[in-house]
Order: sequence, then structure tokens, then C-alpha cells
Amino acid sequence: MAVNRVPVLKRCRSLGLDPIYLGISKKSKRELKRANRKVSEYGLQLREKQKAKFIYGVLERPFRNYYEKAVKMPGMTGLNLMIMLEMRLDNVMFRLGFARTRMEARQIVDHKFVLVNGKQVNIPSYQVKVGDTIEIKEKCKTYQRMKDVLDATAGRLVPDWLDCDAEALKATVKALPTREAIDVPVDEMLIVELYSK
Repeated sequence: MAVNRVPVLKRCRSLGLDPIYLGISKKSKRELKRANRKVSEYGLQLREKQKAKFIYGVLERPFRNYYEKAVKMPGMTGLNLMIMLEMRLDNVMFRLGFARTRMEARQIVDHKFVLVNGKQVNIPSYQVKVGDTIEIKEKCKTYQRMKDVLDATAGRLVPDWLDCDAEALKATVKALPTREAIDVPVDEMLIVELYSK
């Protein structure tokens, strides 16, 4: 399995992204040297795509597949793409506060901590549907790791499209997220323009 090993703060700096969107509270003290360089239209489109890929932890081939599915779905392609990225199981775990970062959420799913509708799912890219119930396995609820995560994410707001019971480590997907509920700083229309060339 391919893994992106680029240092997180360095990548955030190059994309002009605040690490808080990744669930990281650290800040880089370094300044970006090429701040006054003019960026072409293609450069802007490419940066938006790289931002989306980096935030959600998706590599190029799966991201392209999401785009191709989004084109075939009814409605706006850009919005469909963002909804599909948001409905990934690892992202939903992060949104619920069951993980500090999306990378940690991915690891928790990989380590078979998660049940979707009572069945074990260990695929981070699993597409969650409206009405699905997501919970942490009973034996995993008592792990110190989960207690530490819940302490760290106690103040995090859960989006309206998710219904979370933090005590029982259980949640339900109430609806599809709206664009207003997706708080990532990505202009999806530039991604659509890039891929539709």
C-alpha cells in the first residue's frame, strides 16, 4: 500500500494550509520564501487538487476515481466529489472526534476497532451511507488509547449531519453533508476545471 511520507507541516506550508484542518495544533514558524511569485491558472487548479488530496489523505489514483464517479452522479460534480470525500469512513471517524487526526482515524479503522451496522469494517475508504450506524467495538472502548483520544477531542464540534453519542462511542449518519458543513478550504470548482481539460 502506498503511503504519503511528506512532513506534514512542510506540506501545509507549501500549500498555504492551516494545520488545524488536519487536526494538528502545531504551527510552523518558517515563512514560505516564494510568497510573491505569480501563480498561473493551472498552478492554482493544481494546488486546490493537492490540498484536497492532502487533507483527506487520498493518493492520485483513488482521487481520480472519486472524480470520475462524481461526474456520473446527478448534480454538481464539485459538490459530489466533496461529499464522497467527506463520507469516507476515516473522515467520519475524525469528524465524530473518535480520532485526533485523519491519519489516526485511518489507523483505528485499519486496526479493526470499528463496526458499521454491527459488522467489522477495516477499509478506511469505505463509503458510509445515510442511516449507517458507526461504533467502536466493545473490547476496544476500554483501551487507554481510545480514552486518550476522547480526552483530546472533547471540545470538537460534531457536524449536524452526524448524530453522536460520545459516551457509548456510537454514531449515526443522519444526512448527506451540505457544502456549508464541509469546512475544508478547498475550491472544488478549480479541481473540476483541472480534470475537465
